[in-house]
Amino acid sequence: MRVLWAIARNTFKEAVRNKILYSLIFFALVMMGLSLVLDQVTIGQRSKIIKDFGLASINIFGVLIAIVVGISLVYKEIDKRTIYPILAKPVRRSQFLIGKYFGIVLTLAVEVMVMSFFLFFLLGIYAAGSGPVFDVGLFEAIAFIFMELAVVAAAAILFSSFSTPFLSGMFTLAIYIIGHLTADLKRLGALSGNLLLERLTALMYYLLPDLENFNIKGEVVYGLPLESGKIFLGSLYALVYISLLLFLSSVIFQTRDFK
Repeated sequence: MRVLWAIARNTFKEAVRNKILYSLIFFALVMMGLSLVLDQVTIGQRSKIIKDFGLASINIFGVLIAIVVGISLVYKEIDKRTIYPILAKPVRRSQFLIGKYFGIVLTLAVEVMVMSFFLFFLLGIYAAGSGPVFDVGLFEAIAFIFMELAVVAAAAILFSSFSTPFLSGMFTLAIYIIGHLTADLKRLGALSGNLLLERLTALMYYLLPDLENFNIKGEVVYGLPLESGKIFLGSLYALVYISLLLFLSSVIFQTRDFK
């Protein structure tokens, strides 16, 4: 555990020195600020617009940060050959990879906290009279977004364990996009009447992560009730899927030749 924490801490320090990280957070905060402009053309929807823009910004820019940080850190260690002295110590390759993942998750946690603080700041200043600022549902939506980011980061680690940063980024982005469409693709496949397409979309549905499990933004913004047990099942789904991705990453990384 001490080894994992040491690698995670160093990964976090390295990630926060990345200027791209600050650029993405800055654009996310600007996007949230734009909700105040849209508020001028609507009436009585201030709280909903700020929540909608805020949650969408945390999600989209969080995914971009998860991909950028996730695909680059392992590659840098290999490219700069700094991985050799690390693995020369009593550190297993799986520990190195999982420690890297924990460092990325720690970076995402700080990023989500910063953007969430700004979202609550906007709600407190500009929407205090049009709805509750500290809505429990808002905390739940942010927790679901964080779980989704953790899954995306695990996918980025998986691809970076055997591929280049560019391809890893493309693969991870594809996983994120398709992950929100797997249920729709499965339904389209079933309606197509083509057996091959039906089986292909069903295979994608069961193999790829269903990221819609973490999307409750609509319910929270419009005050709709959440299904009972959704948080528990969502957390369990994220934990199982992340464990599988990290296990697969470790197996691949174990066989990789760095020469």
